[in-house]
Amino acid sequence: MTAHDRYTSPLSERYASRAMLELWSPQMRHGLWRRLWLALAESEQRLGVPIPDEALVQMRARLDDIDFDSVAAYERRFRHDVMAHVHAFGDAAPAAHRYIHLGATSAFVTDNADLIMMRRGLQLLRGRILRVLRVLGAFAREWRAEPTLGYTHLQPAQPTTVGKRATLWMQDLVLDLADVDHRVATMPFRGVKGTTGTQASFLELFEGDHARVRELDRLVTATMGFSHSIPVSGQTYSRKIDAQVLAVVAGIAASAAKFSSDIRVLQAFGEIEEPFESEQIGSSAMAYKRNPMRAERIASLARFVGSLETNANQTHAVQYFERTLDDSANRRLSIPESFLATDAVLGLMENIAAGLEVHPSRIRRRLMDELPFMATEELIVRAVRAGGNRQDAHERIRQYSIAAARALKDGAAHNDLLDRIAGDDAFGMTRDELERAMDPRRFIGRAPEQVDEFLSEVVAPLIGAPESDAPVHEDLRV
Repeated sequence: MTAHDRYTSPLSERYASRAMLELWSPQMRHGLWRRLWLALAESEQRLGVPIPDEALVQMRARLDDIDFDSVAAYERRFRHDVMAHVHAFGDAAPAAHRYIHLGATSAFVTDNADLIMMRRGLQLLRGRILRVLRVLGAFAREWRAEPTLGYTHLQPAQPTTVGKRATLWMQDLVLDLADVDHRVATMPFRGVKGTTGTQASFLELFEGDHARVRELDRLVTATMGFSHSIPVSGQTYSRKIDAQVLAVVAGIAASAAKFSSDIRVLQAFGEIEEPFESEQIGSSAMAYKRNPMRAERIASLARFVGSLETNANQTHAVQYFERTLDDSANRRLSIPESFLATDAVLGLMENIAAGLEVHPSRIRRRLMDELPFMATEELIVRAVRAGGNRQDAHERIRQYSIAAARALKDGAAHNDLLDRIAGDDAFGMTRDELERAMDPRRFIGRAPEQVDEFLSEVVAPLIGAPESDAPVHEDLRV
């Protein structure tokens, strides 16, 4: 079969980055298995098991030289993927053949490798988040003081600024970053726990010496770069950890989805648009269309990631006693794909944020259509100050506002509320005075200053380090 004759995942063909694809590749996974077997053998030798030095030398020399054809042949015979790799590694390092996997169960390599890859995956996503924050930070700074309509209930509300709205997107990612850092810092290793978590095989290996069994667990854990192992386990580490990790990953995707929803609505308003290439086609039928396909793709992938968070909790809930195997096939899909899809989501978010097109004239026109309504409270106060009755002024403005809003909906070219009020002697204000009262900058509060403070006090400490996490440029794939 050729690549065009069989199903391939869109995550690998179209969406995820090279770095994330390499992380979840068979080469990475099974290279980690061999490193785990080496760490186990080295630690066992250090604690007195008579494993010859040559065995360790051969293991070190063949960590990444994996004959996957040989593995496949062994798996067809044994119907067991871990034992297939044990034998293939033994063929590559014959002096170590009899010692590979000594005392261990399959979960020693499968679970520990999964934890390593999930931790690395979180670190890759962390780098992605920082890149998005850098780009959005520049956008927020540029548009810090540009007034725009705020929205509550998806209805026009008190104005904010374009830059301040961007800090809301950034704030979500800052919260996600804290969750990522917590999970990376606290993630346990499974360690060396044995068949049902009792370490019985290792107690036998060390002739009843509990101290050496505990030291073996500590040594392997430290060798693989973890500060601690999970205190107790069944055959597998608790699948609660998977659920916790995928909750963080899904949270990142949800933040990006919220951003994408706002961009899609703003593009519908004509205020802000996502990038659009010079030869990009928005619709196969409607040639004039410029669709927010990148933001829509974020929403689509993020919804998929959110479904996998629920999946992880369901899997954890049915792991009877020390373990069942109905988690295995599910986790092979749900964990990598959650990371791959979220990686793609952040790549899209960075791409959109770096190329956002702002249309100030459209923003101002839509703002000025609504701003007179928002200034009416101040006009009531002015009327009373001039000797009028508050309730009478309120009723007059209510009637004028309803009439002006109806006129706009019926096709009026502009909001004529100010004209109606200027024609009412009860308010005693000229049209020019009313116009001056309508300066949008009077209604944005501390939005520009909030942008400055957020960027300097919250974001700068996070992204102030050199951009060592900058990726190799990869084209956005459609």
